[in-house]
Amino acid sequence: MPNFGKIHFLKRGTVIKSTGSWYRVLDTNHQTWECRIKGKLRMAGIDSTNPVSVGDEIEFEDEGESKGVIKIILPRKNYIIRKSINLSKRSHILAANIDRVYLMVTLVAPQTQPGFIDRFLVTAEAYHIPVTILFNKIDLYEPEDLEVVENFIAIYEKAGYDCRKISATDSASIAFLRNEIKGHKVMFGGHSGVGKSTLINTLDPALSLKTGEISIQHLAGQHTTTFAEMFELQSGGFVIDTPGIRAFGLIDFDKSDLSHYFPEMRAVLENCKFNNCQHLNEPNCAVKKAVEEGLIHESRYASYVSMMNSDEEETFRKDIYK
Repeated sequence: MPNFGKIHFLKRGTVIKSTGSWYRVLDTNHQTWECRIKGKLRMAGIDSTNPVSVGDEIEFEDEGESKGVIKIILPRKNYIIRKSINLSKRSHILAANIDRVYLMVTLVAPQTQPGFIDRFLVTAEAYHIPVTILFNKIDLYEPEDLEVVENFIAIYEKAGYDCRKISATDSASIAFLRNEIKGHKVMFGGHSGVGKSTLINTLDPALSLKTGEISIQHLAGQHTTTFAEMFELQSGGFVIDTPGIRAFGLIDFDKSDLSHYFPEMRAVLENCKFNNCQHLNEPNCAVKKAVEEGLIHESRYASYVSMMNSDEEETFRKDIYK
């Protein structure tokens, strides 16, 4: 009788923490495992610094004592990706299989620039991930700051994005999030210091995530989240806390498709005279006409032009080292 050797049945789970070498996995029975990769495991067509990311659905082999080896990464429905800081010609996946992203924005300590917001939104649009923009620390702003916030909200609501003013420490101001997150897997993104971990602690105080202070010298946040990690809320659903992002570099984008990732531009593209209109210097351009008529905000169009004309590699390096 032939001996086919020991048959290993694979278990299935979701990656809830990635440290780069070990991955914490929550299996279908709600048991946690510490898993590793043996050999080279790469996603086809993605040259990434992290072949396995938080949110990935995987299959792994049981090695005993709640340890395992990841064998298969199941197909991703989407992911948020950016240039890697250390190897900028490669990519880094922040999280995968996300139902919604909450982009946290602050005007001071740290200041979130429109260019950063727009690059983040473009990436989310490219992978069909809905975004809500959370304007945090609203309780700390002076009247003139609040006016700036309202201007930002007017820009992005016109573009089609849901915008909310919140204070991450005020449970009442974020009560709507518990209902939105229940039954879903969501990600919080933004610069260090915008309040991602604080917000998660307010949503579920039992988690007690580490939070940091703002650097007075640079008015920037200190990194408190070192690795992306997913947490299950007592109120239901999962939230992914990500390390603060200083710069958001686009990667693997065909510039001829860029306008499709601006919802307000996408709505008028078919009215351009030329099918291959780049919305820069072409005549009878519906996008430029919409800008002139105030249907597309000038700052959003300026971001588009900047992305079209700039060397993304150079822009990314400037953002990292400025």
